[in-house]
Amino acid sequence: MSPAASLALLDALDLLVVVDNETDTLSSVDDGVPQIPEVMHLLARRTADRVHEGHECKVVFDQLCCACHGYSVLATGRRGTETHTVLFDVGPYPDVWLANAQRLDIDLSRIECVFLSHWHYDHSGGLAPVIAAIAAARAAAGLPAPIVDLHPDRPDQRGLMTANGTLVLLPAEPDFASLAAAGGDILKAADAHLVGGGFFFSSGAIPRVTAYETGLAGHHSFRDGKLEADPLIMDERYLAAQVRGRGVSVMSACSHAGIVNACLGAKAEFPQAPMDVVLGGYHLAGKIMEQRIDDTARDLVSLIAPRLLAPGHCTGWRAKAALANSFAPGRYAPSVVGCLYRLVAS
Repeated sequence: MSPAASLALLDALDLLVVVDNETDTLSSVDDGVPQIPEVMHLLARRTADRVHEGHECKVVFDQLCCACHGYSVLATGRRGTETHTVLFDVGPYPDVWLANAQRLDIDLSRIECVFLSHWHYDHSGGLAPVIAAIAAARAAAGLPAPIVDLHPDRPDQRGLMTANGTLVLLPAEPDFASLAAAGGDILKAADAHLVGGGFFFSSGAIPRVTAYETGLAGHHSFRDGKLEADPLIMDERYLAAQVRGRGVSVMSACSHAGIVNACLGAKAEFPQAPMDVVLGGYHLAGKIMEQRIDDTARDLVSLIAPRLLAPGHCTGWRAKAALANSFAPGRYAPSVVGCLYRLVAS
């Protein structure tokens, strides 16, 4: 039996974007869409800096998060009085993650698990210092070390081969020993399993079903000094959670398997539940990947039918425009740094 059958049904789920490529706290949010712009939840947290003629005055624009090319989401589930928090990826730069976490007033001690969606530096680069900060906060609170949930098939380094034969490399991936030395309790898991006290579901390998989602063109990986074409990136995993009365939300950080394939995988695991929020990078940027935009938009509408699309990171502006045409108004709220999706049982 799949571990999906034992996934807890949540009363509420908060998805807080800690790292993303874009910042946008000014665009309006459609009525009924459960997305809170960064400045709004920042205002709710801050006390007044001064009061003028009865008006509270709050300085916020020096507290906004910084955007960079990467992705990280803090996911907190609640059922009754029980809560569990999982950090989904960390982005490339530990200083950006740590600074944004401070701006967002994140209590590091409550992060029980750091979950890596796949081995790519824009998701994994900040792991060791972020794990060290979380482990220190948890130790000070008398709590055990955070679990660090990783796919066991770790490449040494990855990159893209260009048409002229230049290999554009990401920095080397952090190794298991350094992550353990940072204070993490390393869990290597290739198969589907539950995470965060049974509040979250980690996929195993994502089935490749659609004809057009054929991986990341030109992608290569170094392993033990050997370079190999690696377009499928089979270590990629999504994370899912289910809120009572809303359905299953999917976090897919880069969707190298294809965002439709990731959602089809989640629908196969949870066949009776509707699709709620689809959050993350859809990787539809770049000339070759952009050829999949129309097929992706069509199948998200007809096969997946989510309550809300929340594309970010590597989705690309062309894909975002096409998806907005299909899902806005009312079902489209793109991921940007500092925004909060608050899903409450209906």
